[in-house]
Amino acid sequence: MGLEEYKGVYVFAQQVDNVLSNISFELIGEGKRLAKDLDTDVTAVLVGSGVKALADELAAYGADKVIVVDDPELKNYRTEPYAHALASVINEYKPEIFLVGATAIGRDLGPTVSARVATGLTADCTSLEIGDFPINPIPGQEQKHNQLLMTRPAFGGNTIATIACPDNRPQMATVRPGVMQKLDKVEGAKAEVIEFNPGFTPNNRYVEILEVSKAVSDIKDIMDAKILVSGGRGVGSPENFKLLEDLAEAIGGQVSCSRAVVDSGWKPKELQVGQTGKTVRPNVYFAIGISGAIQHVAGMEESDIIIAINKDEDAPIFDVADYGVVGDLNKIVPALTEAIKAEIANK
Repeated sequence: MGLEEYKGVYVFAQQVDNVLSNISFELIGEGKRLAKDLDTDVTAVLVGSGVKALADELAAYGADKVIVVDDPELKNYRTEPYAHALASVINEYKPEIFLVGATAIGRDLGPTVSARVATGLTADCTSLEIGDFPINPIPGQEQKHNQLLMTRPAFGGNTIATIACPDNRPQMATVRPGVMQKLDKVEGAKAEVIEFNPGFTPNNRYVEILEVSKAVSDIKDIMDAKILVSGGRGVGSPENFKLLEDLAEAIGGQVSCSRAVVDSGWKPKELQVGQTGKTVRPNVYFAIGISGAIQHVAGMEESDIIIAINKDEDAPIFDVADYGVVGDLNKIVPALTEAIKAEIANK
C-alpha cells in the first residue's frame, strides 16, 4: 500500500429521510481541526437518493468538498449498497482519514467498510489528535509522524486506550455523537460538489425492506438540551424523580439519568447519559445522586458547568464538578427549586 497516495480528511455525512444528522456537522468540525494539522481539506461523503441539495448545508458547516453518491438503491439505509458506496469512494479518491459517526448506522457501516478496504477501524472514539506513533519513542522502532491518534474508553471504561493505524490507509474511526464540536454555520458558503456513482447491482447481500415502522416518542433528545437535571441511583426511587422534574421545569431544563436508573427500570434508555448512553454537552449539568463512575463522567464531562449534589462527600463526581453540595437531595433540591421560582417571580 503506497501510503503517500492517500490525502485528505473525509467524513461520512449521515442523512435519514434527506435530513442531515447532527453528527455530520460535528465530524466536519473535527475534520477541519485535524486537516489544519495536515495542511489538507475536508470532504463530506453524502450517500442517498435525491440528496444533492444537502451539499450546501454541509458547506455551511465547513466542508470544502462534497462527494455525492446518489442512486435509487440508496433511498433507505441498507448495509450492502451503502458499504459499496463508501468503499468505492475510498478506492477511487484515497482519503488519508475517514470518520464515521458512532450511530446505529455508523456502527454497522464503519466496520463493514474498513474490512472491505482492508484497513483498521477504532470504534467509539472520544478524542482524535494528529501526532507521532509510537507516542513514546522505542529504541530500534521507527516513530512515524502525522498519524491519527484515536482515543477511546477500553475495558468497560476503566481505562483509556490510544490507538493508531500506521501501516494502512485510510485511518478510520467511528466517533461518539455529542463529543466533537461543530463549527458555526456560515450562510451562503459553497463547496466543490463531485458526483460519483460506482453502479449498484443488487445481489444476495441486498436485503429487501418490506416496511418502515417509525417509533413515535414525545421524549426530547437530551443531546439538544442546554440544561440537564440528571439523577442517579441515589435519588432513591422513581417517585423521587418528581423532585428533579420540578427543578428542571423551574429552570427550563430537561431530566436525564445514569445507567443505574435505566437498569432499575425507573427511566427509559433515551434519557441515559454515559459511555453506554448519550454524550451530552449542555451549558449546565446537575448531577444529583450520581456517584460519578468513569462510565458516566465520559458522557458529560464536557458540560460548561457541572453542579453535583450528593450525600457522600467522597463521591468521585465532585472531582469533575464546578460546584458541589454535600447533603440530602430530598431537602436541597426542593429548596433550590423554590429559590429559582422566587428569583424568576421577582424579575
